Amino acid sequence: MLLPARMAVLNQLSKVKKLSISEAMEDLKRDYGQEGQFNSSAYLEHFMSLEANGFAELVDYQLMKDGNLELFYSITEDGKASVEKYISQKFR
Repeated sequence: MLLPARMAVLNQLSKVKKLSISEAMEDLKRDYGQEGQFNSSAYLEHFMSLEANGFAELVDYQLMKDGNLELFYSITEDGKASVEKYISQKFR
């Protein structure tokens, strides 16, 4: 059994200082790569939802060589508390 994708993103954020959408997708590809919603638009939505709910914050951005904007997020204290409360130790 896997975590819902959005919770998996929050869990990944809890393990690093900052995380980009492409880094999160690379980290989660093994478990979630076969899902129909495994695409950059859906994962951007996951990060934006986490930000809107106070669990993550945008901390940096870079314009990549291919012209895409890479956004970097970090977890907030509320996000850390949610990971501790709702994500089983076996997933952390």
